[in-house]
Amino acid sequence: MPTDRKIAVILKGYPRLSETFIAQELLGLEKAGHELVLIALRRPTDGKRHPVHDEIRADVHYLPEYLHEEPLRVLKGLVRSLPKPGFWKALGLFVKDLGRDLTRNRFRRFGQALVLASEWPGDPRWLHAHFIHTPASVTAYASVIAGTPWTCSAHAKDIWTSPDWELSEKLGRARWTVTCTRTGYEHLQSLTSQKARVHLSYHGLDLERFPRFDGEHSSRDGSDEADPVRIVSVGRAVGKKGYDVLLQALALLPEDLHWRFEHIGAGELTAKLKVLGSELGISDRIAWKGALDQTDVLAHYRTSDIFALACRVTADGDRDGLPNVLVEASSQRLACVSTAISGVPELLVDGENGRIVLSEDAKALSLALEQLIRDPEGRRRLGAAAEKRVRAHFDHHSSIEQLTTLFANEWKAA
Repeated sequence: MPTDRKIAVILKGYPRLSETFIAQELLGLEKAGHELVLIALRRPTDGKRHPVHDEIRADVHYLPEYLHEEPLRVLKGLVRSLPKPGFWKALGLFVKDLGRDLTRNRFRRFGQALVLASEWPGDPRWLHAHFIHTPASVTAYASVIAGTPWTCSAHAKDIWTSPDWELSEKLGRARWTVTCTRTGYEHLQSLTSQKARVHLSYHGLDLERFPRFDGEHSSRDGSDEADPVRIVSVGRAVGKKGYDVLLQALALLPEDLHWRFEHIGAGELTAKLKVLGSELGISDRIAWKGALDQTDVLAHYRTSDIFALACRVTADGDRDGLPNVLVEASSQRLACVSTAISGVPELLVDGENGRIVLSEDAKALSLALEQLIRDPEGRRRLGAAAEKRVRAHFDHHSSIEQLTTLFANEWKAA
């Protein structure tokens, strides 16, 4: 749906291998006729890119990641923002927020907003923040300074690690907010009186990039040492992914079963997980693949037998929403086992199209894995049902149409 409104999308970092759902949304909006400019708070740290990143046409601009690294740029932002009608109101909001969150991060957010409002890359007429924590803070301040409306996409960590007061105020300031799981949607709705401004919008999957798998998954059942069952997981090596629990579950599998586990992804806990694998005596059955692009990930889905992800809630409240990798794996008829966290049960129903166990329960996870390993026909049945659900309910075109309608309704009213 073409529009003369250019949207500045504020992102925490870009491009990021772990955020393909954002990249496919950006490309979808462009294909729908929206003109975008991307504003990132951090420069990329991944060594690779997904093919989708090369298809996005929008210009990318980077704000100072740390204010002390570009002091002149921040000072210019302050000088240029001072005459703007909304500067003093934004400063008042910042001071109020600072009283409840006296951190360097809070100063950084306001400094980045000054740079954004003063440089105004691409001369946008709308601001849209991806994530309701840091990017939304920068966006909210810049919106007040420049007098430009803003909207927001909230996801998982940003919801569950933000204080309620901050979420509530941002929900009141944004024209609308979308989020990608029912649990997140219900939580956000509970924090605002303007419930109609909060919308549930599943990211979905670009099914053109994950076409139907015409082949067949194997009949491996763990009995052949020369041809072990292949278990794969895709995700950053961070606490909320529960890889320590998954390794413990693998170590509990009966000795007569033959399996191999492959992990795809980078992350801060990789070294510790490798040590844990050695301590558990299973390191010779594990391959740590590191970060791979979408094409390689798709190939692994198709040659594996089981996808496993042991999602959990961490001590600070961080958790997944609905991990896109579960949707991806399901689209390839790959039997999945995961945990009853956040949006996972919105995709997988235990025994119908996957296996769901309680979080932190390594024994239950191990039993579910054992059952899947020993039962290739059961894996095929679950995988087929999962694919059917994904292709019926998780096509990302639906979310793009929903976003386009939300933007169009705002602009008609303007």
